[in-house]
Amino acid sequence: MITPQNIPTPVYLVYEDRLRRNLELISRVRRDSGARIIMAFKANALWRTFPIVREYVSDFTASSLNELQLGNTTLGGQAHVYCPAYTDQTIGRFLHGASHITFNSLHQFERFGNMALAAGVSPGLRVNPQCSVIDTDIYNPALPGSRFGVVADVIGRRLPSGVEGLHFHALCESTSFDLQRVLEAFESQFGHLLTQVKWVNMGGGHLMTREGYDTDHLVRLLRDFRSRYPWLEVILEPGSAFTWRTGDLIASVVDVVENQGIRTAIIDASFACHMPDCLEMPYKPTISESVEPAPGLPQYRIGGNSCLSGDFMADWTFAGPLLPGQRLTFEDMNHYTTVKTTMFNGLQHPDIALCRTDGSIEYLRKFTFDDYKSRMS
Repeated sequence: MITPQNIPTPVYLVYEDRLRRNLELISRVRRDSGARIIMAFKANALWRTFPIVREYVSDFTASSLNELQLGNTTLGGQAHVYCPAYTDQTIGRFLHGASHITFNSLHQFERFGNMALAAGVSPGLRVNPQCSVIDTDIYNPALPGSRFGVVADVIGRRLPSGVEGLHFHALCESTSFDLQRVLEAFESQFGHLLTQVKWVNMGGGHLMTREGYDTDHLVRLLRDFRSRYPWLEVILEPGSAFTWRTGDLIASVVDVVENQGIRTAIIDASFACHMPDCLEMPYKPTISESVEPAPGLPQYRIGGNSCLSGDFMADWTFAGPLLPGQRLTFEDMNHYTTVKTTMFNGLQHPDIALCRTDGSIEYLRKFTFDDYKSRMS
């Protein structure tokens, strides 16, 4: 019998009970706040887990035609679309599958807004409240000179005729108090426009399933906003919150090397290929088998099995020496992970499996040479 303890590595292992726990919390916030909370595929698109998601949420947001088609065919609810720029070649396909569409600029709305209205799709405009609450620049859409959204001075006193919604996105794994700051900036700059629209989309980055997140404050914040603007539908589209701490990447040590007193355990996975946010953010993931540093305990870098020199992270402490064959569990690898993986070096992609609530293991996907070959065509 395959269990989480003996499943072959490398493998992304998603836990049904953890996923349901998050979905239940999100559903409770949606019910108590009166806001519409929809799933953002940019953080996770493991569609074989969507039968579970669909029990709680069927609406979604898509940033590409591929995401839109995936949502239409696997979730089937409202389809909220945002793309930095649509083209004559793509706009028709976006409108065919969307219920709502957000335009990133006035020019884009002028070009395609009437097409959206004629297609029965509710058009919105992304605005930029220029309120930075994110420390990591690569994830900060409110940086000076950002390409995202229209600033208040450009819009003026009235929206173009036909705009039905406003959309802002300024958070990343943020708190409700960060949202409060952004919301204050949004109302200060764009509040005079709210009588002209039907809906407000507050974007993603609401990490309501993280331990310590004040969901009561979030509910109060959303209810207070809705009481001030009772004609508006309020929409949130968190990504990470849906799959936060719902899955791990389990890998095995294949060798240990030492150079100038630094020990590196090489694993059968890769930070660059299979945990790219660790290097991009950057952040150091938790390894379940590691321990707190203490005198006499061995420390190791962990190195990926690719040719990239920087495919490693440091340092972790373990209770004893690491040996080939030992398993390491990299926690919380089911959001912004599988959607960002690569096949650099042709490394074998980790399998993807689901641990059901009864403990049984169901493989969602096993990757083969054909997957690599077809991607490289």
